[in-house]
Amino acid sequence: MRIRHIVLLVCIFLNINIYAQNIKNTDTEELERAIEYFQGEKFHEALLLLQELNNHYALNPRFKAYMGVCFYYDQDYKNACKYLEEVIDKINILAPHEQSVYYYCLAESYFMQDKYSEAIPYFERATILCFDNEKAEILYKLAMCYMSNSNYNIAYEYFQSSLCYYEHYGNSQEVKQRITQINNLMQECKTKL
Repeated sequence: MRIRHIVLLVCIFLNINIYAQNIKNTDTEELERAIEYFQGEKFHEALLLLQELNNHYALNPRFKAYMGVCFYYDQDYKNACKYLEEVIDKINILAPHEQSVYYYCLAESYFMQDKYSEAIPYFERATILCFDNEKAEILYKLAMCYMSNSNYNIAYEYFQSSLCYYEHYGNSQEVKQRITQINNLMQECKTKL
């Protein structure tokens, strides 16, 4: 009778371990799929998987930053800010350009909520870490933040910098329209000084 109980306990223990291992393998596959979705710019699909995994595990700062980026692309700016703010000081070990993406998404999420003062420091950090051909748009957004806060001197300077980068790195019709827009906004700033 005692041997039967021992054998039964061993079988139960082995089944629990096999079940736990299967769950762990499934979660690893889910994380891999989430990363593939994220890299393939299928942000909503990646978010659904990451949220499920985050409910079961404490995801590391990079994966929480991924969630913030996914919320940004889903236009859920409030949650984008929540997740990115939580990890923004923990991502400084990542590659500079990767950091710039997180700073930009956080800044842009504040910008889209008309929280210009909150957006400014993150746009500024993004300009330091991003590629040169990405600076024009970030500088433009910085100028818009300062202009919205009635800081026309600073806005004018950022518009000038943005204009230089647009003229250097862009030649599309969209860039030409942005250049015209910047020139008009610079004139508006001058009249407010």
